[in-house]
Amino acid sequence: MIFILPFAAAQEIPDYENPYAPIFFDRPIYSWTDKIKIQIIAPSWNTDNDLIDSIGGNSDNPIKISTRSHSLESYRLTETDVSSGIFAGEVILTGFLHDADGDGNYDTTPRTAGSGPTSGFLEVERDSAVTVSFEFADGVVLSESVPISWNLGSVEFTNDIFFPEDSVTVRVIDPDMNLNPEAIDQITLEVFSDSDVGGITANAIETSEASGSFTATISLTKNSASSGNRLYAIPGDEITAKYNDHTLPKPYSESDNLEIRDSSRLESPVPPTQRLQNTAINISNSFGKTMQSISSNQQIQIVGSISNMQEYDQTFVYLFQVKNSQDSVESLSWIQGQLSSGQNLDVSQSWIPKRSGNYTIETFVWTSLNDPMVLSNAMMRSISVT
Repeated sequence: MIFILPFAAAQEIPDYENPYAPIFFDRPIYSWTDKIKIQIIAPSWNTDNDLIDSIGGNSDNPIKISTRSHSLESYRLTETDVSSGIFAGEVILTGFLHDADGDGNYDTTPRTAGSGPTSGFLEVERDSAVTVSFEFADGVVLSESVPISWNLGSVEFTNDIFFPEDSVTVRVIDPDMNLNPEAIDQITLEVFSDSDVGGITANAIETSEASGSFTATISLTKNSASSGNRLYAIPGDEITAKYNDHTLPKPYSESDNLEIRDSSRLESPVPPTQRLQNTAINISNSFGKTMQSISSNQQIQIVGSISNMQEYDQTFVYLFQVKNSQDSVESLSWIQGQLSSGQNLDVSQSWIPKRSGNYTIETFVWTSLNDPMVLSNAMMRSISVT
């Protein structure tokens, strides 16, 4: 964080009648385990133009850093450079005892200790504030506060659509899980697909020591079981990432948790209508013999065939539709299944025409009834029933 501050001119004696020592923080709001960087512009406390000066650190002109329940007394800040008149320090917030990831164990070590300028640790509650006060002169106390709050986490895929050869990247943003602002933290999230609803538990790594932003990179497999950071999924699947946030802001209570999800989709580079091959319709009797003529009240078999030329399994629903000469549907039925890579499958459905006349038979191949993406061109055949 870069501070843009006014020029601080050196004075040898503090002007107690006109106290000037504004207090600055590097952020407008903090989470419970952040590092707080503090600067106080106090040019009149630059007492030696040739040395690095300090303020606070004693009971005469103390600097106090405190929350409602805990405080660091007589904290010391040091000058950023010789004769700068700008004094800086850091304090690491240590939160309170809480299970931040839902595994049944506390993830924090609350403590209040240190004298500055970078050795401070301060316990803090979820919804609180940190106040820095500087006794500029006897009875003249300057202070500034900054709020502390938990945040609602978010999870998102970097792309709305992935392809089988892609690596899938999931990003979780939750500043509350930056539990150690001086180290790279990790969190876990669940990732699963339509083809593997059990999915995997993936590790998401913080992008930098204090970012609160985490990424998980997941590889995809269409031929092997899910394992580690590898997820089984086939084109057409929805891929879902689920993150459980156990550090929620008000109005949630400290014991609440919230499931946060995002979804993406795995698509094939093969156009949808070319993923399965649908053959022409055949009409046969119950013994499989092709029929040349059809009579009313005679049972027939409507037979089709589909082939999967892809390198992965493909779920499908095969629909049979029969319409009469008035374009009204006489019969509608379907078969659901899954074709392995390279598999051919004959599908059939029986039908008994009740009346003579002309009929149109159509077959369709979709991914499913709920998500009817077309997998092959429709087939149509006209028949005459005597």
